[in-house]
Amino acid sequence: MIIPIRCFTCGKPVAQDWEKYSEKTLGGKSPKDVLDELGYERYCCRRMFLSHTEIIDETMSYKRF
Repeated sequence: MIIPIRCFTCGKPVAQDWEKYSEKTLGGKSPKDVLDELGYERYCCRRMFLSHTEIIDETMSYKRF
């Protein structure tokens, strides 16, 4: 799915940092370190990144035209 625009709990915008987060974690950095660099201290915002799963490619194969 697409990452939500805002944190479900506190309402802080989180979507603008998703690409930075995914690039750095795929590059080998620890998710904890990346979230600290990006300035996410609240656990509710951190879980938005840690629990997100990219399944848009899988769901697009079921799209009907």
